[in-house]
Amino acid sequence: MVLKRSGGRTRPRSSLAALAAASVLVLTPVLAGCGDDDVAGDPVATGTRSVPADRPVDPAAARAEITKNWMAFFDPKTPVEEKVNLLENGERLRPVIDALKGDQAAGQATAKVKQIEFTSPNDANVTYDLLVGGTPALPDAKGTSVLQNDTWKVSVKTLCGLVQLSGVPVQGC
Repeated sequence: MVLKRSGGRTRPRSSLAALAAASVLVLTPVLAGCGDDDVAGDPVATGTRSVPADRPVDPAAARAEITKNWMAFFDPKTPVEEKVNLLENGERLRPVIDALKGDQAAGQATAKVKQIEFTSPNDANVTYDLLVGGTPALPDAKGTSVLQNDTWKVSVKTLCGLVQLSGVPVQGC
């Protein structure tokens, strides 16, 4: 019996079976060495979990926290002290937050997070709508969130980008 392969060539089925068996015999010791549980740095052996290179260990929890923190940061009812805690390097940028407190448009601004894409375990791109009085002022705006001190925060880059759009220079951005 023969098996037809692409390219019009034929090869006996028994040759293919032999090739597959030889591959398994050659690769099994190599692959077994990759999963050696006796290796000191192995996450399974040490009881730790390896962190994916492009996202946090628990992406669903991180997304929920980013969404909650962004909504709180851009909510005019959120106290300045809480906003400071939700902004990357917030204490250093307190003057920026204080300056925005008196701005009429900023006093009506809210954010609706639409999409979060992780770029590392500590960084995420955030697509959001910036609403002023409930009306989209910046639909599909792009920002970033960073994990700082175990809290997902609005990045300085995002806040200062919005401040620059206003055209009003603010000390700290």
